[in-house]
Amino acid sequence: MAQEIYGTKELWQTLREEGKPIVLYGMGNGADKIISVLESKGMEHADVFASDDFVRGQFFHGKKVLRLSEVEEKYEDFNILVSFGSSLPSVMDKIKDIAAHHTLYAPDVPVAGENLFDAEFFYKNEENILKARTLLADERSREVYDELIRYKLDGRITHFDITDREGGVFSDTLSGGYEVYCDLGAYTGDTVEEALSRFPEIKKIIAFEPSPKTFSKLQNNTARFSDKDMTLVNACAWNENGTAVFTDGSGRNSTLAGSKEQKGKTLSGAKIKEIATATPDSYMDFSGKTLLIKFDVEGAEKEAIEGSQKAILSNLTELCVSLYHRSEDIFSLPLLIHKLLPDHKLFIEKTPYIPAWEINLYACVRQNAKILGI
Repeated sequence: MAQEIYGTKELWQTLREEGKPIVLYGMGNGADKIISVLESKGMEHADVFASDDFVRGQFFHGKKVLRLSEVEEKYEDFNILVSFGSSLPSVMDKIKDIAAHHTLYAPDVPVAGENLFDAEFFYKNEENILKARTLLADERSREVYDELIRYKLDGRITHFDITDREGGVFSDTLSGGYEVYCDLGAYTGDTVEEALSRFPEIKKIIAFEPSPKTFSKLQNNTARFSDKDMTLVNACAWNENGTAVFTDGSGRNSTLAGSKEQKGKTLSGAKIKEIATATPDSYMDFSGKTLLIKFDVEGAEKEAIEGSQKAILSNLTELCVSLYHRSEDIFSLPLLIHKLLPDHKLFIEKTPYIPAWEINLYACVRQNAKILGI
C-alpha cells in the first residue's frame, strides 16, 4: 500500500541509471555526507561549485571549486546535488532559479544518525510509516507527510511547493493559554522570544542549550524578560543526568557526536566536546500546569521526550517536536508521542527550508480548549 501512495523513484537509483556527471552545489558537512552516500552506492561526484562570491580558488575533496558558469562550459548535461541547507529567501530563490535551468536535487541525508532514507530504508519501515500517517489529525497534515516522504525518496524540491507554510515555529494548531514554556534546544533565545510574543500569558520559562558559546548568548538575549520566572540550563536534554559528546558548531548544526573517544577531535570544522546532559523532569517538578514543550535537540528528541515523561503526563501538556534530524524521526516520533499521549491530536507542518528541515510535529489537546481558558 505504501508503494501505491508514495510511488516515486529513488534519487540514488535515478542518478545511477542516468549516468550524467554529478556536480555538488556547496561544501561542508552536507557535501561530505553526500559524497559518502555516492561512494556507498558505487558513484562519485564529478565536480563541486559554489556561488560566485564564495569561489576563491579553493579545493574540496581534491577538486577545484568552480563557478556554475564553469560547470556549464565543462558539461553539456549534468545533475546538481544541493549540499548545504538554508532558510534565507535569497538563497532559496537562487536554488530555485538554478533548478529552472538545470536538473537539481536536494538529497535527504540525515543531520544525525547513520540511517539514510533510501528505498531499502523505506521498505524496511513501510509499516511504521503508514501507522504514523494514520495518526495525523487532518488532511493537510497527511498531505504534508506524503510529500515529505516522497521528497526523502526522490530529492525533488518541488515537493516543498505543497508542504511549506510561512511563519515561525509555533503553529496555529496549538491551543495557547500556557503557564509554563520549556524550550529544549533554545539556541540564542529566538524561540523563547517567539513563544512570549505568541503566548504572552506564559509566566515561567525553562530553556536548555548545550553549547557554551550559544548558552552565553541565550543568557544575554533573555535578560530583558525580567518579569518572567526564568531557568536557563547549559545542558543537553536527555533521559538521564550525566555527560555526552557533541559537535559544538556554536549554532544550530551542533549535534550529538557519538562515543566519548571522539572528544577533542573535529568534524567538518566543529570541535567535538563533552557536555552535561540533564532530564527536563529535573527542572519541571510541578503538576497541574498548562505546559508547552518544544523539542529541537539535534537528534536527541527521543531521549529528551523520555526524560520529560513525568512533566508531560502530570500537566496539561502540548508539544512541538522536530522531525527531521534522524531519518526515522518522521514516523518514530509520532508513534512514540501517540503512545505517550493517545488522546492528543497530531499535526505536521514544515516552514521554508532547503533541504527538508524545520519539520515539526504538534501534539495538541484542542478538545480541551475550555480547560485552557480560550
